[in-house]
Amino acid sequence: FLGVNGAGKSTTINIMCGQLSKDGGSVVMDAHDLDKDMDFIKRELGVVFQSSVLDSALSVYDNLESRAALYGITGTAFKKRLAELAEILDFEDLLKRAVGKLSGGQRRRIWNVISDFRKNENMTVFLTTHYMEEAADADYVVIIDNGKIAAKGTPLELKNIYTGDYITIYGEEEENIKKLGMEYEKLRNGYRLFVPNTKAATDLIIHNPQLFQDYEITKGKMDDVFLAVTGKTLT
Repeated sequence: FLGVNGAGKSTTINIMCGQLSKDGGSVVMDAHDLDKDMDFIKRELGVVFQSSVLDSALSVYDNLESRAALYGITGTAFKKRLAELAEILDFEDLLKRAVGKLSGGQRRRIWNVISDFRKNENMTVFLTTHYMEEAADADYVVIIDNGKIAAKGTPLELKNIYTGDYITIYGEEEENIKKLGMEYEKLRNGYRLFVPNTKAATDLIIHNPQLFQDYEITKGKMDDVFLAVTGKTLT
């Protein structure tokens, strides 16, 4: 779910979580309508904030114990659940360590687990991000601009609609590239040309085979898609 600051990302999530009332439309999660079955949705929904809401001075164990108690998980039930989580996240060796002293890699370990849940447990992850490499790995992307959906589709669909392809040619003289009569960008080891689609790239290669001894074709990036859709750069 991509958008610049103020586009409506947080508002959308607050509506999904039942924290804000919506002006119109409908919200359906796991076949349940938010207006009719918010209690079910709240039981199924989990939220992870950009900034950690854990107590950095407490140990991993103490943080989990206090959070579990908020959900009524205490005593033997907590220890059973803790053992399950420790195995899934491989953090048994970190239980006594203060959260504030965990390394960046140890804190991000959960990302791999979430990815596995997506694939193996059929869990939907609704992610807002400023990192385009994360958006490129998504199954589906929605771009929001000024409170409205500006574009949506798989990363490949969006790239095909809103960007073209890039051909990078290596080992050629610049004067030969100029003869193509196309805009190009000079790179350290070659020259990059923009073409509107893969068919145009194929035609260019067929008609100029002498130039294409060493080359590669790449799709546009999600950054290019976002700029084409909104006219803005996501930072």
